[in-house]
Amino acid sequence: QVQLVESGGGLVQPGGSLRLSCAASGRFSSIGATGWYRQAAGKQRELVASISSGGITNYADSVKGRFTISRDNAKNTVYLQMNSLKPEDTAVYYCNAAIRLWVGVNLIVNDYWGQGTQVTVSS
Repeated sequence: QVQLVESGGGLVQPGGSLRLSCAASGRFSSIGATGWYRQAAGKQRELVASISSGGITNYADSVKGRFTISRDNAKNTVYLQMNSLKPEDTAVYYCNAAIRLWVGVNLIVNDYWGQGTQVTVSS
């Protein structure tokens, strides 16, 4: 069974940094596009950053220049480096990935979500 597990969240002061990790485990062929989303209390989930299997990245305007998404295919892990954190970055952060796996003789793509990790930016 394929799972995505996030880690690295916590409490940090404004201006501080955190690095989130999203590790995929289980039996699968490869990981495609991966994204980090966040959901603040009372708000809709929003896309923060994404990275394609080829390494092309995209960022929400609110985090451009502060956050960096990267991936280590050998470790099946995607990272989100968050610098210059602001109180408005406070949210639960989720990892989402399109994962290719074999079902019999068919290669299919399933969409997976992690369980989320809390990031709180406060003094």
